[in-house]
Amino acid sequence: MSIGIWGKLGGAGLGLAVGGPIGGLVGGVAGHFLVDREGALFGTTPRDVVFTTGLVALAAKMAKSDGVVTPSEIEAFAQVVQVGERERAGVQRLFDLAKGTSNGFEAYARQLATTFHDEPGLLEDVLDGLFHIAKADGAIHEAEERYLRAVAETFGFDEPAFRRIAARHVSLSDDPYAVLGLDHDVDDAALKAAHRALVIENHPDRAMARGLPPEAVTIATRRLAAINAAYDRIAAERGLR
Repeated sequence: MSIGIWGKLGGAGLGLAVGGPIGGLVGGVAGHFLVDREGALFGTTPRDVVFTTGLVALAAKMAKSDGVVTPSEIEAFAQVVQVGERERAGVQRLFDLAKGTSNGFEAYARQLATTFHDEPGLLEDVLDGLFHIAKADGAIHEAEERYLRAVAETFGFDEPAFRRIAARHVSLSDDPYAVLGLDHDVDDAALKAAHRALVIENHPDRAMARGLPPEAVTIATRRLAAINAAYDRIAAERGLR
């Protein structure tokens, strides 16, 4: 899905409505190329703006912490935040502005955590998007892992939750049970029930029905694929149908 068409919009008012460091980014690109999704930057509500602009900002800060942005990471970023050829300059401006601000990543992460404190699934979406970008060059590097752990901690995720999210993207001893958040001794009935619940919770149709930004739907699609792959592997090992 595409974010939308980019046009010259006055984003300062929307930046004030969003507030905080993310609102500052929105205001910082006011009068330049902004996303117009039916008249709003990155969405029709300030909530959508916080999600997608926050995701872009944290991706930019991760690039800064790592020190090197590879072509594969740029491609992965484009897969998460999807725009057309004409719109790339606008996204790049926002990325560069976020990368160069004096605000640390903590400020953006805290605003996301506050905005979505009652929707932890959206915070998990942000982490999934960041993992997808970080792993694009074939590995999660030490600086990237420290960064991702710090973002997860700011979001309120404990170590088991972080490992469950990470397991969808990196090997972590190649454990499909970790992807599903289950112990190895789970019985077959509980395994099937947990898988069904995860499919319902993470299905992209559910994200679309809730009116979430296209970026969240894209992330949910990849997450569901990882969940199904983990379940299929366990089911094959157990001989389940």
